[in-house]
Amino acid sequence: MNILVTGGAGYIGGTVARILLSQGHAITVYDNLCHSKRLAVADGVSFVQGDLADRALLESTLSKNRFDGVMHFAALIEAGESMKRPEIYFRNNTASTLALLEAMLATGHDRLVFSSTAACYGEPETTPILEDAKLQPTNPYGESKLLVEHMLRWLNLAHNFKYAALRYFNVAGAIEGYGEAHEPESHLIPLILDVALGRRANIKVFGRDYPTKDGTCVRDYIHVRDLAEAHMLALGALSDQKSRLIYNIGIGHGFTVLEVIDSVRRVTGKPIAVEEMERRPGDPAVLVASSDKIKTELGWRPKYTELDQIIASAWEWHQKRYS
Repeated sequence: MNILVTGGAGYIGGTVARILLSQGHAITVYDNLCHSKRLAVADGVSFVQGDLADRALLESTLSKNRFDGVMHFAALIEAGESMKRPEIYFRNNTASTLALLEAMLATGHDRLVFSSTAACYGEPETTPILEDAKLQPTNPYGESKLLVEHMLRWLNLAHNFKYAALRYFNVAGAIEGYGEAHEPESHLIPLILDVALGRRANIKVFGRDYPTKDGTCVRDYIHVRDLAEAHMLALGALSDQKSRLIYNIGIGHGFTVLEVIDSVRRVTGKPIAVEEMERRPGDPAVLVASSDKIKTELGWRPKYTELDQIIASAWEWHQKRYS
């Protein structure tokens, strides 16, 4: 297939682009490099440096090619930052995605896999979370993604625009030669690995008074390779009969922040110093997915189901990157 990958210089988009390339697909990456570098773009792809808000460039890119589908990863992703600067999240994640959707409609492209988020659910009433749970985000990041899902639903009804929205949780791990390195970094596992390497003095734990077994937040972690496989299955499943797909992606059970820290200690053999901080606004206590729907409908099965296994792949890449 010929696939356009927005945000393909990022962690998840870059991983997916590399796996798709290894399977023989033709890939065009569209990225503005606002939180990455040109070196993060996979060898062998066509690269367009541009912003999602640039509809003219989007239309030009789409018009020059006949893409079998678009995988849309480009977004700002920091829930904490979104509580302080909500306007940039609605501009970058919601309004700019509308420019992409308009460009796709204008050029006759009607197949999209959207990188959504479990933050659409907010503070869930029950766990594990099912796809039909209430959608009530507790931060502008989640709201900005949910608004995109609303737009997609209406485009599906009006134009038979085919889309899959994948709501996933905390992504971690690495593939051979490529892993997680945001600029700046704010995700838990790479931050703890930085402590293990001596690049940071400690790991900050935000909140010890959540209603969980050790007082810290619980999250469901998914290996980036398993997530990439889910995206590819979703794109292949889109058709006139299956024009609107919504799936949770996770391993089905969660780990507290302190359990993640202990896992890094086991994997690396390094002591990890902890600094306790106040809660961050907008952080739900527990986010754990039920992935039964995508398993039943598309046959997806995660290969990495143990936290130590996920962290070990990240640690291997992290050491090489900073050695």
